[in-house]
Amino acid sequence: MIEGQGSLFHPAYAGVSLGLLHGSQPDVIIVCHDPDRKYLLGHPFPLPNIAETIDMNLRLGRRTNPAIRCAGISLNSSRLSVSDANKMFAEESARLGLPVADPMRAGTAFERLVDGCLKN
Repeated sequence: MIEGQGSLFHPAYAGVSLGLLHGSQPDVIIVCHDPDRKYLLGHPFPLPNIAETIDMNLRLGRRTNPAIRCAGISLNSSRLSVSDANKMFAEESARLGLPVADPMRAGTAFERLVDGCLKN
């Protein structure tokens, strides 16, 4: 398990993120996102959407591991109530076709995210 910082889209971290992606050759990735963030940290560039982020990570990850897959999405829901967070997880999961959870909240959404990582 490797935890990465930065983004393939961020001008200050893209090289490090790509090196980590290629060097680790992951079988499974989880895309992390803060739904309240609209711009790349410290830059005026808008954040790409989650689907675009998944696509870019998988396309570039396939350069070193053709079997890479995205198992789900980790969303920062710290500013939401439990019910609003669960609603967001369900809506995003239905839209993306992947498990969505905030690992800090645990619960059934998180269990589905973990199960998505462990399946073959």
